[in-house]
Amino acid sequence: MIKMISRQEDFLLFYKPAGMDFHTDKAVPGFFRQVQNLYPRESLYPVHRLDKMTSGLILIARSSSSAVALGALFQQKQIQKYYLAISQKNPRKKQGLVKGDMLRSRRSSWKLTRGMSDPAISYFYSCSLAPKKRLFLFRIYTGKTHQIRVAMNSLGSPVWGDPLYNISGPDADRAYLHSWQIHFHWKGQPLVFRCDPEEGRLFRPEEGFFLPPAWECFDELSWPSF
Repeated sequence: MIKMISRQEDFLLFYKPAGMDFHTDKAVPGFFRQVQNLYPRESLYPVHRLDKMTSGLILIARSSSSAVALGALFQQKQIQKYYLAISQKNPRKKQGLVKGDMLRSRRSSWKLTRGMSDPAISYFYSCSLAPKKRLFLFRIYTGKTHQIRVAMNSLGSPVWGDPLYNISGPDADRAYLHSWQIHFHWKGQPLVFRCDPEEGRLFRPEEGFFLPPAWECFDELSWPSF
């Protein structure tokens, strides 16, 4: 279910459910169309999107000028986006940088290469939730298609339930990738928005889900600058 997280003068933040296309597809109203239908008196402008399988925070501008300004912040890498993900496989390294060019592969998928002409850049931390269940925290520095999904696949830890990169993985009630936090400065003020995952059995505390205390305090994490 779509839910408004925050109403600001220049933009709105919403929770997008997992499994919902951002754009309308084959006459099925997508996320943005549904938001327009829910708030018909608003003049709304999309400034970024999430994959169909991904849940969580998404920004919508309330004017064309705000859309241009927010788009510029994204272009200048001034908007910090943090994601949570779960995999059933341990990564080749527990934390660090994932960087490389992304090239088209088979079945509409992408692959990470060693090229650096226009690289996708991400940094991650991870921790064990249980045997064969690992939690990831990603920050993305670029906005490439399938960026985190491809990064995790390159680490040997595809997203649990990913229908494209984890087709041989265990059954799942959803794909476990969630847009968790968005940080940026707006009109001189630092803004932090957070929305914990609401859908999915593996995101429930009774299933062993928890957030490491250090992840709750971003000052204790060392994020590289680019």
